[in-house]
Amino acid sequence: MTLRHHLVGLLALLCALPALAADDASPTWQKTLHSARGEQVYLHAWGGSEEVNRYLAWAAQTIKQRYDVTLVPVKVADIAPSVAALQAQKIVGKNSGGSIDLLWVNGANFKSLKEHHLLGAPFTAELPNMALVDNTLPLDKDFTVPVDGLEAPWGMAQFNLMVDKARVAALPTSASALLAWAKAHPGRFTYPKPPQFHGSSFLKQMLLDLSNDTAPLYRPADAATFKRVSAPLWHWLDALHPALWRSGKLFPTGAAETRQLLDDGELDMAVSFNPQEAAYAVKSGELPATVEAMVMQKGALTNAHFLAIPFNATSRAGALVVINFLLSPEAQARKADPAMWGDPSVLKPEYLPKGTLPALRFTARAELHPSWQTLLEREWARRYGQ
Repeated sequence: MTLRHHLVGLLALLCALPALAADDASPTWQKTLHSARGEQVYLHAWGGSEEVNRYLAWAAQTIKQRYDVTLVPVKVADIAPSVAALQAQKIVGKNSGGSIDLLWVNGANFKSLKEHHLLGAPFTAELPNMALVDNTLPLDKDFTVPVDGLEAPWGMAQFNLMVDKARVAALPTSASALLAWAKAHPGRFTYPKPPQFHGSSFLKQMLLDLSNDTAPLYRPADAATFKRVSAPLWHWLDALHPALWRSGKLFPTGAAETRQLLDDGELDMAVSFNPQEAAYAVKSGELPATVEAMVMQKGALTNAHFLAIPFNATSRAGALVVINFLLSPEAQARKADPAMWGDPSVLKPEYLPKGTLPALRFTARAELHPSWQTLLEREWARRYGQ
């Protein structure tokens, strides 16, 4: 490449930078940065992943150094109790001084937060880095519910099975093939117990695969529709469970347990909602070299996850600063790195370093309306939860 081409490329880059710098230097955002200094931001987030916890520790250290904002991750097994706590505070009129400043959320929990007015005013228009977000991704709705600026996108996820190909010769890429494989290899497969989200996601993935008409799955479910449309899933699970690990009488508590069982050689497959998890686990020596990600032939259940600010957050300015940093190219690229977390970015590719993994690795199948997850979990517990 000639020197002239280098100079032209550098000039183009420099011309692009002032627009972003102008946003960062806007008086409104500078006021937010000033107000945030010294604040503590309590982020309620799922704490069941070493990778996520490691990433948040890095983010907290960086945010403290740059903005004098203290990010405090509060590790929870499920975000639903945090939503319930906000609802209780709303009922008693605690409209300020709340204990939660930020929530990692999506799906049914976002629907509940929105319906019960547990979130603050729309805020995404205040974030300079929202201009970098890839609007071609499905980010305007959360499990079919319009986002309306009440939460900012953080990352993408796709359901997959981590399969040891040394023990699984032909990949079972449909619900019927998975059932046949499980029957031929009893005790070598299982899934987490719903309502743990990997377990619930497994139910939704299989329901999608078993359904000839998926349109009802994207509308609110009534009792009659749910009974009719979900019937093939229960028939399939009734046939599958006797062939599962522990004969389907005991289920793992989460994805981490199924991954450990895979590593221990007790299972031949483990569930994941991170399309990069298998590759990194192999690279780091945590899983055998013969393990790789597998998705259903019709596509992978795909969703985005978000960050939201409650109605009574104590440190709203600090929460805005945290979210904006987490949407920066630096933070998004580090999050997408399999050596850190491997969670796909929501930014336009041109704002990310060359080689950053794509947001969608597999053919995407959209998330169901949240009402379906609630009913699936309830019916699963009634049938199999003893």
